[in-house]
Amino acid sequence: MEKKENTISIIDVTNRDGVQTSRLGLAKLQKTMINIYLNDMGIHQSEFGFPVTRHETNYINANLELAKKGVLKPIILEGWVRAIREDVLKAIEMTNVEHLNLSISTSDQMISGKFKGKYTKKDVIENMVDAVKTAAKEGIETIGVNAEDASRTNIDYLIEFSLAAKGAGADRIRYCDTLGFDDPFTIYDRVAHLASTVEMPIELHCHNDLGMVVACSVAGAKAAIDSGVDAYINTTVNGMGERAGNADLVSVILAIKYSSGFQGRYKLDERINLKKTWKIAKYASYAFGIPIPVNQVAVGKNAFAHESGIHADGALKDRRNYELYDFEELGRGEPEVIETGRCITAGEYSGIKGFRNVYDKLEIKFRGQKEANKILELVRYANVHTQKPLTEDELRFIAKYPDIARKIFTMTPLK
Repeated sequence: MEKKENTISIIDVTNRDGVQTSRLGLAKLQKTMINIYLNDMGIHQSEFGFPVTRHETNYINANLELAKKGVLKPIILEGWVRAIREDVLKAIEMTNVEHLNLSISTSDQMISGKFKGKYTKKDVIENMVDAVKTAAKEGIETIGVNAEDASRTNIDYLIEFSLAAKGAGADRIRYCDTLGFDDPFTIYDRVAHLASTVEMPIELHCHNDLGMVVACSVAGAKAAIDSGVDAYINTTVNGMGERAGNADLVSVILAIKYSSGFQGRYKLDERINLKKTWKIAKYASYAFGIPIPVNQVAVGKNAFAHESGIHADGALKDRRNYELYDFEELGRGEPEVIETGRCITAGEYSGIKGFRNVYDKLEIKFRGQKEANKILELVRYANVHTQKPLTEDELRFIAKYPDIARKIFTMTPLK
């Protein structure tokens, strides 16, 4: 039998970790659009939210409904919960989630400084095992176990923790460099030891506190593959995330495809379509309200700009002189048209005539006045929901899936 080639896949966590960026966030419609764009891009999985958080319930179930309709397929939609039995049961009770990542802290620092005597090291493992077994018993299809602060966790304890997770039925271990403490060399050594000992897929979740997040993510993935197991890298669009952020989705993919040590040597999930890069980066920038830095990898304004005489001359003679990859591959190159004349938008105070004008431009027709009024009402709610002018794709989504859009906009606080 031919030996299976281990693969590096992407699990994007924009809708879980990215939205935890201080002072920022995404509306549920915007999170839904991110899931749609990730699916279009061929990303393996989206960690799409918190199934035990009440204001996420309708959004989560609505997106799972989109998956059943084939709109969000083949991407896997996975929820994040704490690695305790109560959270697993609550997630299953409140939502139709089928994939879960269970998270608990493992370092001495966090067990003592965060739990403050509530849990011992033994308790941490017992709680995690109970949660994993509960998830498996309740029919959760894939179970990831997150070792929060893994990079500051004693390696022998991390191995003990991971073997217990494997024995309980977990599908993979998430190695969390929660504070960006690792460097590419330490993460390689630690993950290689962990993967070769535990022999199960490793997920890399790194932060950018020391500016090495992409390097650490790909070094950890290399260690997993070199040790004979599949690797999963956690990313966010435009590197959004707590403090200094997470690993940028596009930077990670390009590093695997084009860096000297990875190109042609490591297998990246073949479904990934970089043509969608420009669109998702621009949308996330708009939705978060954060401009893309001019020097951002691949999508920054200067990523393909050459001014130095020597550089410009070399790039014009042969783009490979100063460009590792092509801008067309990223979905860039089309001219951007900015309207400078009359502009009619659809918002929370729109009337039917202006609304019909906007949808006529999108070449979307309604079956009658009743349907138009229904969509107009939803567009008004969407604008209240996002507090931004709606994008063309958002307007199309609402018109195509009005009942699902209504669920996304609906929140019912506890009485």
